[in-house]
Amino acid sequence: MLQHQYAEVNGVRLHYAAAGQGPLMLFLHGFPEFWYEWRNLLPEFGKDHLAAAPDMRGFNLSSKPADLEQYRMKHLVEDVRAFAAHLGHQKFVLVGHDWGGAVAWAFGIAHPECLDKLIIVNAPHPGVFARELERNPAQQKASQYMLMFRTEQAEEKLSANNYRWLLNAFGLDGSLLSKEEQQAYLASWSQPGALTGGLNYYRANRAGPPDSRFAESSGNFAVDPGRLAVNIPTLVIWGERDTALLSGNLDGLDEFVPQLTIRRVPQGTHWVIHEKPAEVIRYIRDFLS
Repeated sequence: MLQHQYAEVNGVRLHYAAAGQGPLMLFLHGFPEFWYEWRNLLPEFGKDHLAAAPDMRGFNLSSKPADLEQYRMKHLVEDVRAFAAHLGHQKFVLVGHDWGGAVAWAFGIAHPECLDKLIIVNAPHPGVFARELERNPAQQKASQYMLMFRTEQAEEKLSANNYRWLLNAFGLDGSLLSKEEQQAYLASWSQPGALTGGLNYYRANRAGPPDSRFAESSGNFAVDPGRLAVNIPTLVIWGERDTALLSGNLDGLDEFVPQLTIRRVPQGTHWVIHEKPAEVIRYIRDFLS
């Protein structure tokens, strides 16, 4: 049974869903998702953990700061540390997908002493992603949407026709989600300020390939861009049909992550958590044991 609560941490109010008790296992969603991304995993890992998934700042029922600076990676990382402390845990397992994965990578680099293990699903390491955006034309092309997300017109485009662009572009249409699940996403996106809050992750962290419209773009989202080593046991699960974050993001990853396990899902896309929940759960279970 999922419990829904709020935590006042790091100057924001975070809504979260949680199941179980025991060692903490923290789940971070990406864009355009919210805690609900983990609905199939929380009951499973709540069997032997306190499995908790917050709505990250800017999303769904959590605080949505107006100041763009408040979405910089250093604040997102501190949210995670403070949230875990609020739950009474100094050390935990961290799981992240998409932007949640970017935050998880940055957290693992900045605070390895806080993590037992790190689990990443289709989210690129900041050192590797910076390289791919700089040198790989295919990844540059695949990341053009990030530049659109940073424009002033993004909210209007993404919300038009009852968020049809999001439903289609992110594969969250009827082929992947039931009507009930679609309604949950529409309700989340419709929260006042939620769409802007999610887009502010791209804007504040200057996400995307080089482009003349923007003075700065990057894929290196580390709090300290010069520190990129991840010195904790790390599992990376990767849906190989991801059209936004290409599999080149796995090349050379072991140079930054000495204790690395990679599990490729050939038929999985960026939304592998929705498509193959049993497979994702199995890989995580194997890794934890």
